[in-house]
Amino acid sequence: MKIGIILETAAYEKAWNAFRFGVTARKLGHEVKLFLMGEAVECEGLTHEKYNVDEQMKAFEAAGGELLACGTCLKSRQLADSTSCPISTMVDCVNVVVWADKMVTF
Repeated sequence: MKIGIILETAAYEKAWNAFRFGVTARKLGHEVKLFLMGEAVECEGLTHEKYNVDEQMKAFEAAGGELLACGTCLKSRQLADSTSCPISTMVDCVNVVVWADKMVTF
């Protein structure tokens, strides 16, 4: 199955769970694309003693998940040049929705 995930928050536990969900879906053999939007573009490097978002984000990429980040959201935070995520557009986000058999938002 093709699973699309839209993450719109950098709240530790929610972001951590979104990436864990993506990792689990990949381990079960699903194709997964995760689009970071709004404050979620700040997830890279985000750590907490209980919810290490950055670690799960790296695990998602290592598992073969595709990660995209909203370019407008990155630019508004002056992060466009400092992210390892591919800078994407709203067209890319729409394409993820069209591509996916199921969508999940966090």
